[in-house]
Amino acid sequence: MPPKKRVPLLRQLLETASPDEYEVIVAEWMIWARPDQKPPEQTDCFVWLVLGGRGAGKTRTGAEWIKGMALGQRPFADAPTGRIALVGETQGQVRDVMIEGVSGLLSIHTRWERPTWSPSRRRLEWPNGAIAQAFSAEDPEGLRGPQFAAAWSDELAKWPNLQECWDMLQFGLRLGDRPRQVVTTTPRPVPLIKRLLVDPHVAVSRAATRANRFNLAADFLRSVEETYGGTRLGRQELDGEMVEESADALWTRAMIEGCREPAAPALARIVVAVDPPASSSQRADSCGLVVAGIDREGLGHVLEDATISGARPHEWAARAVALYQRHEADALVVEVNQGGEMASSVIREVDAGVPVTAVRATRGKYLRAEPVAALYAQGRVRHAGRFPALEDELCDFGPGGLSSGRSPDRLDALVWALTHLMLAARGRPRVRGI
Repeated sequence: MPPKKRVPLLRQLLETASPDEYEVIVAEWMIWARPDQKPPEQTDCFVWLVLGGRGAGKTRTGAEWIKGMALGQRPFADAPTGRIALVGETQGQVRDVMIEGVSGLLSIHTRWERPTWSPSRRRLEWPNGAIAQAFSAEDPEGLRGPQFAAAWSDELAKWPNLQECWDMLQFGLRLGDRPRQVVTTTPRPVPLIKRLLVDPHVAVSRAATRANRFNLAADFLRSVEETYGGTRLGRQELDGEMVEESADALWTRAMIEGCREPAAPALARIVVAVDPPASSSQRADSCGLVVAGIDREGLGHVLEDATISGARPHEWAARAVALYQRHEADALVVEVNQGGEMASSVIREVDAGVPVTAVRATRGKYLRAEPVAALYAQGRVRHAGRFPALEDELCDFGPGGLSSGRSPDRLDALVWALTHLMLAARGRPRVRGI
């Protein structure tokens, strides 16, 4: 169905159209499609990779692409595509979602263009002679032999026999001058998806669940966002993000999710940790700014990640002081290795009355982080809310650092804060009138 809110002219056309005209308008996908649902203009792309959250409209996008290819409709194709492959996780998924589903191929055509579905033969046949065959990723050998000019792969990241099935499909895409395929999937950090994302011949579209809110029940959207918003699962299934985790990282996603709390209790001490960039250039690394506290039971609580990028010294210093004041903190814990005493002095220029505790690294980042990760493993640290960027760094940080090669500024600030509060002798909790 088309979105519930559209321009007045379209509403007027729908209200005054005859039944046949109404059917044509509703079926004209290029009227209703969002920009991320329209075929890419990139002329040299072999794959269109459509990444999206649950209910973001991925199935409709794939079905409309196949419809356009089979009927030879622009901007999808200049002429009908005769042989098409439809590949899903299982035969049931192909049938129930890609073909017979609410947004499937049988639902999106006008009556006179609609293909005929033959379940026993696992094929769709259009009135113009185009044929689409259904395949299951459970049986890669089923793709050995047939040949195609186009293909639709749905929920690729969930396929069993993923690489083998994908390879068999690629060997079969050999008809016509320009074989092409669309992939619709919720992203998962599997090797094939990672390779596709960096391939110059792959066009990528992204959409979150909320982008399709006009076609989703308001109660559903509100419920899933309240329950899963900001979590690892929510970022993957609702935001359509690729959420990775390094196999040798000190932190795991399960560890992070297990330490979640809606709000921190009364705290004995609060500090703002500052991990300054090594340079004052706007192209330098970010300035890590993390607020954490410790309660009377000795548990640590992460309160805020306010890390700032591309800021001059006086800018990140002003933010650090503002955090100190807003959280009524006891001190700023400032790492002074990189900039010597510059970091402390620039903070005093902003507010000379703020107590600054200088800390200096004598070991590498990984060795400093290990004891803090152990606190998480012991259940002694809580996250008062969700901090996606910080948590991504934690779950990507291994012996070789971050996979991106960048400095783990957020992680460093977190480590300084919790080390000061929970591991250093001077950081033992003392009650401050709570």
